[in-house]
Amino acid sequence: MARILLAEDDDSMRRFLAKALEKAGHRVKSYGQGDEALSELDEDRFDLLLTDIVMPVMDGIELARRATARHPDLKIMFITGFAAVALNPDNNAPKDAKILSKPFHLRDLVDEVDRLLAA
Repeated sequence: MARILLAEDDDSMRRFLAKALEKAGHRVKSYGQGDEALSELDEDRFDLLLTDIVMPVMDGIELARRATARHPDLKIMFITGFAAVALNPDNNAPKDAKILSKPFHLRDLVDEVDRLLAA
């Protein structure tokens, strides 16, 4: 069972993703803003940061940069409808981050999370 930190600003999507990951056996803490998720990293240890890219206050790329600066072994997965943003080399996203483009099936999410955690 992995510990996953989820940052997604859409409330219904966040609940939906958390529930699917919990059903798959993972422990999930979820937040609606990147800055809130970053604060949680100071309080607890996680195996994976699963984050949307486009969010208010702090976007997912900035969250991932700051999170990996604090915890270099933290695995990162972006979930986004804007994959080109994550793929842009100028944004300095963590190099080993996985990108899952919306829309996706929940089974695909769980499978990709499991693959990333096993790597």
